[in-house]
Amino acid sequence: MLTETEVTVGNGNNETAMTAHVLAVDDDPSVLKMISDYLGDNEIRVTALASGRDIAEVMKRETIDLLVLDLRLPNEDGMQIARKLREESHMPIIMLTGRKDEADRVMGLELGADDYLTKPFSPRELLARIRALLRRSRAQQTVADGLQKIRAYRFAGFELNVRLRRLAGPKSETIPLTNNEFNLLAAFLAAPQRVLSRDQLLGFSRLHNDEVYDRSIDVQVGRLRKKIQPDKSSAELIRTERGAGYVFTAPVDIVR
Repeated sequence: MLTETEVTVGNGNNETAMTAHVLAVDDDPSVLKMISDYLGDNEIRVTALASGRDIAEVMKRETIDLLVLDLRLPNEDGMQIARKLREESHMPIIMLTGRKDEADRVMGLELGADDYLTKPFSPRELLARIRALLRRSRAQQTVADGLQKIRAYRFAGFELNVRLRRLAGPKSETIPLTNNEFNLLAAFLAAPQRVLSRDQLLGFSRLHNDEVYDRSIDVQVGRLRKKIQPDKSSAELIRTERGAGYVFTAPVDIVR
């Protein structure tokens, strides 16, 4: 049963049209109303809470896709709430902070929050960030599910052992990969001959800093290219599609 501080917003009477369920926690009723109204008008279901005390109860009975959390809740530690949630799940978290609370933003990101907005903020920007995080979260889940069913990928003389996270070259030599490089390569191998946008690759490689996101992806792809294609005269394995992203061009065999 919903409390007086909790509101569920649908799209008319057709809640089956909702694509996501967002939990918003803020002690300011006007902020909760703005979030609920705007996201509800854009086919996102919202459960709104005025405090963090009922988060666990809501999550027990509802499937929550993303949390919007004010870190400055009266008589509550927003940081502790974020830390506990991150320990228990990989649910995306967007923090709401004051314009001067830089220390809060830094600590919140270090605790595992995925993004932040400073008050006052545009509901349109909040919606854009929610959609971006949900796309990344779902892409990561898809890749993770696929990796559990695959032993290795083979391409152009290379073999990526998924379970050992080991890349072997054409001469059976081991090619060291960072975690981001492994995730990025696995994403390319799971979708050969398909354009993957920078936003998709950002999610796959778990780079969460939006402010340097374009540069980070381009740098990661550049490093990966050097490891799987040191000879520039050989066929291009990762092709840049200007304005769209990247394509892995080589045929890929899957070992299950």
